[in-house]
Amino acid sequence: MNIRITSRKFKAKESLKNFIKEEVKTLERYYDGILDCNVILSFTHVKDSIKTSEVIVKLPGHTISVEVSTDEFEKSTSLAVEKIQKQLIKIKTKRVDKKKVAAKRLKPKELNED
Repeated sequence: MNIRITSRKFKAKESLKNFIKEEVKTLERYYDGILDCNVILSFTHVKDSIKTSEVIVKLPGHTISVEVSTDEFEKSTSLAVEKIQKQLIKIKTKRVDKKKVAAKRLKPKELNED
């Protein structure tokens, strides 16, 4: 999985980048086929300085995008990763269910001949 971190209008510290990489790597537990992961960090220069973390995960046939705003980048990234975990579980469950249905259709029907 390729992890790309982009910080807009500021330079992210190495400790923040390492934290984000570790958080994103946990997604591999929920779905094996993750191709790419982009994390975009930005903040708004208002009184409260709202920090936004946008996480985009690319899968074969799917793209998941989540954006979360809080008062810290670590918190924003963790919440975004949690939301993506839920979506990955949902996608994987649907894929497994489709395989089970297809397997049942392919099984030969048992004949009840005496």
